[in-house]
Amino acid sequence: MENDTKFLEFVIKSLVDVPDKVKIIRTVDEMGVLLTLTVDNVDMGKVIGRAGNTAKAIRTLLRVVGMKNNSRVNLKINEPEGSEPRVYPSATPNTSKTVDEAMADLKL
Repeated sequence: MENDTKFLEFVIKSLVDVPDKVKIIRTVDEMGVLLTLTVDNVDMGKVIGRAGNTAKAIRTLLRVVGMKNNSRVNLKINEPEGSEPRVYPSATPNTSKTVDEAMADLKL
């Protein structure tokens, strides 16, 4: 097992509640190394983190590991089977109101 895969496995298994369901597939092509991560449904939020901050941090650390081994390492996190993409209220603002309606809601 390569250093990048060992590192990712250690970090992810330390984060999740169901470490037995962690699956990492490593592929190498002309673009570099791609690590594809699959975890249990209940652990997806822990791996991604609030606003994706945990996933961003893991990706940053993987790039550092890759630099030490003279390779480019990327991480892909698979959506669990049967899950639906989440829609956050702040990501989809209500644009159906007119300016007058929005001003009335503010009660100025």
